[in-house]
Amino acid sequence: MMKYSPTLVLLASAAIGFAMPAFAQDGLCGGIGANGQWIGGTEATSDVSTATQAMEQMALVLQSNEYVALFTVSSATDVRIEAEGRGTGDPIIDVRDATGNIILSDDDSGGNGASRGEMMLQPGNYCVSMKSYDGAPMTGFVRVGLLTHEPLTDGVDAPPIDNGTDEYIGGTCDLAAITTRFGDGPIDASLAGAGATVTASVDQAPFIGFTLEAATALSLTAENLDADPTVAIYDSFGNFVAENDDFDGLNSRIDVSYPLEPGEYCITLGALTDTTLPITLTLTAYDAAAAMIGMYERGEASPPLDGSYPVTPLGPLATRMRQDSQVSGVTTWYSVDISQAGVILVEAVANGQGDPTLVLFDDFGRQVGYNDDNGDSLDSLLTARVTTGTYLVGVKQLDDTTTSLVRILFERYVPAQ
Repeated sequence: MMKYSPTLVLLASAAIGFAMPAFAQDGLCGGIGANGQWIGGTEATSDVSTATQAMEQMALVLQSNEYVALFTVSSATDVRIEAEGRGTGDPIIDVRDATGNIILSDDDSGGNGASRGEMMLQPGNYCVSMKSYDGAPMTGFVRVGLLTHEPLTDGVDAPPIDNGTDEYIGGTCDLAAITTRFGDGPIDASLAGAGATVTASVDQAPFIGFTLEAATALSLTAENLDADPTVAIYDSFGNFVAENDDFDGLNSRIDVSYPLEPGEYCITLGALTDTTLPITLTLTAYDAAAAMIGMYERGEASPPLDGSYPVTPLGPLATRMRQDSQVSGVTTWYSVDISQAGVILVEAVANGQGDPTLVLFDDFGRQVGYNDDNGDSLDSLLTARVTTGTYLVGVKQLDDTTTSLVRILFERYVPAQ
């Protein structure tokens, strides 16, 4: 049964000019927090660690955009984060830490298409973004609270690993069931450089253990596109730390940007395609700079304009401009200068030789437009209202194994006088 007690109604739309409440901090969560709203109304009243009840907001999400809620954690806290759509709405959530790293992604763990995740969070600021699974307009509810607060969603059992056992991916790890480990002892020292590696199939090792001797921030990757791996991390008490599916194509990655406490940890390994295929898991020390570059490469955040990351400046966009580029699965970035408020149209055409996607950011790092598959075509087209300033356009192939020539069209329209 759906449970709604909305405290605030918001609109998430970049292409249509709705009135919006005041923006939050521009640099929060790698820039995505610039369009966010404090879920408790203000930063001071959005501390989930001291909340007496769960905090909730309602948002209307339009045209493949996303709504962003912000909250704080003042002490290490087990937090439940949920999103539920009204009617047939199917929300997806991403939770980011203050630097913009995704620490939780979920689609259907809340049951009936709703999203849900529970994890231990260290003190700091966080952002949870909600978007529609299929890009259709959606009214959704986001709730953040303690595990003791009333949940928004009913929740579901974690999806089963189809490997002939009764084990579940995403279910609590049983340390006694671990048969494969990263090393014989603590792995802290081996995380530097290439890190520690294990290769096994889900059938061989659904549970994989590792030990930390000191508080450590780390990254975990699981790689084999043919297997389509999923991973989750739990501590020795069965507390959920983080999970991921399809971070880089069909491969998975977890970035834990805060130091995990010393102790035993368990990884649950799953494969959505073939549980017999070997999957390479690698643990490395968390690298904030590398994580940010990865976001630029995937088009999840816009790079700076200080020359530290490749951005091709195209200069002023008067009325119409064309650019041809060899585009791969790594985002290629362009900047254009807008001299007057109006509308920008960007189109990426591959003529059947690829499947390009487009993303548009303003110079504060706010995403103001995204498109994949314009109509029945694999080509992309986006439009967005713009003001004066510099805008960044990223184009990449949806399939990161494809590289092809893509013709990019930029057009600017101004209000009639």
